[in-house]
Amino acid sequence: MTSVTVLTAVYPGTFDPMTLGHEDLIRRASRLFERLIIAVAAGHHKRTMFTIEERLAMAQELSSKYPNIEVIPFRGLLRDFVIENGGKVVVRGLRAVSDFEYEFQMAGMNRQLMPDVETVFLTPSDHYQFISSTFVREIATLGGDVSKFVSPSVRARLEERIKRG
Repeated sequence: MTSVTVLTAVYPGTFDPMTLGHEDLIRRASRLFERLIIAVAAGHHKRTMFTIEERLAMAQELSSKYPNIEVIPFRGLLRDFVIENGGKVVVRGLRAVSDFEYEFQMAGMNRQLMPDVETVFLTPSDHYQFISSTFVREIATLGGDVSKFVSPSVRARLEERIKRG
């Protein structure tokens, strides 16, 4: 059975910065869906280390090897973005049980706002389950080595950002 409709999934986040855990989920989601949109949130609800332009550039660079991935910025309701871009699935990552309650509530709210869109939870590979952008920023800011948690290009951007203050 084949489909004439391309199944579009949206993977939203602030990606501040993009970690190896994010990259792992992107790689795996790109194999599940014909079209994957990495939706980089403007970050209206939290202060980010990197500008939206910098986060878009990182996401584009790290996803460039996947022909079915698009990187698009968004602000406002995820619902509006998903519908405007023809999304049928929202991809969310779950690292630990502590993520589950928040993600479960968000999936329920999204189901109310977009009843025709499903939420799919992916867990990162074992060696990425503990990585978070917040931890990466904190370790980098305090002078620690983040090379096990981010790609070399992201590490270079972090080091440059910290040097500039």
